[in-house]
Amino acid sequence: MKLSLIVPVYNEEESLQLLFEAIRQALDPLPHTWEVIFVDDGSQDGSLAALKVFAQKDSAHVRVIVLRRNFGQTAAIAAGIDHAQGEIIVLLDADMQNDPADIPMLLAKLGEGYDVVSGYRKDRKDTFTTRILPSRIANWLISVVTGVRLHDYGCTLKAYHRDVLSGFRLYGEMHRFIPVYAHAAGARIAEVPVRHHPRKYGKANYGLGRTVKVLLDLFTVKFLLSYAAKPIYLFGGTGIGLMFISTLALLVLMIRRVFFNISVLASPFFQMSVMFFILGFQSILMGLIAELLVRTYHESQQKPTYTVREVINGDSSANKDRLS
Repeated sequence: MKLSLIVPVYNEEESLQLLFEAIRQALDPLPHTWEVIFVDDGSQDGSLAALKVFAQKDSAHVRVIVLRRNFGQTAAIAAGIDHAQGEIIVLLDADMQNDPADIPMLLAKLGEGYDVVSGYRKDRKDTFTTRILPSRIANWLISVVTGVRLHDYGCTLKAYHRDVLSGFRLYGEMHRFIPVYAHAAGARIAEVPVRHHPRKYGKANYGLGRTVKVLLDLFTVKFLLSYAAKPIYLFGGTGIGLMFISTLALLVLMIRRVFFNISVLASPFFQMSVMFFILGFQSILMGLIAELLVRTYHESQQKPTYTVREVINGDSSANKDRLS
């Protein structure tokens, strides 16, 4: 079994030597082979030069992916996953706030039959008002909306079986939602407390603005998980709701006209009810169009609408071919 450790790097020159030494100390005693993939995300300091030195000194374990510019952490993680060769994928930040010494603990938990093991920074060493409080709010909201209860979605230190990372692409700030996508595919998820250290070098590249991006991405994730396969449920349900409100408003206007002799056109509710009815009808039509697009997507690319964990006493090669 091969382990691929993916480390996105952006302007972390001062931390890299300590990080690489800590990675070697954590992974060398492991009984299986390993590789570490550093993804330079357009660093403007000496990070890339340091990474090239690591690659020269330890070509058996170190690979460096150099992006043309700064694409963001999610894109860097996606690039690392695309180039990884291991059956197990572990993600780690380069700022030394997460401890590589916790990786064996994550792997041990993964060996208990879980598909995803997420780190939980229980004793987090960050500023409360700008980092910890927004993170707790975001974690609570993500857990409520998605139904996947984790204390710390923002902790990069996570371990995955490679097969749960297939079937979706990462955009925006989506890397923190990987456990949600994995859960939707039937993955077993565990969470373990990990150590967290104060940042010694450099500065954090994220602030409160990142929280807004996460919340916006949450809308996308919720739609993809709940309605991507059956968009008519969202658009059709919204349309029926609007048409129902329109019908009630028209009924009220009719009662007022018959029993109280109040003109239908004298109230703005008539225009609102007509507008709601039209919007509802259009929403249903949009749902039907979305249904056609979904079917075209699945059938043209032969995308299955299910995932298989294992096949007992049978040949699963056909499913593997379709899922590859």
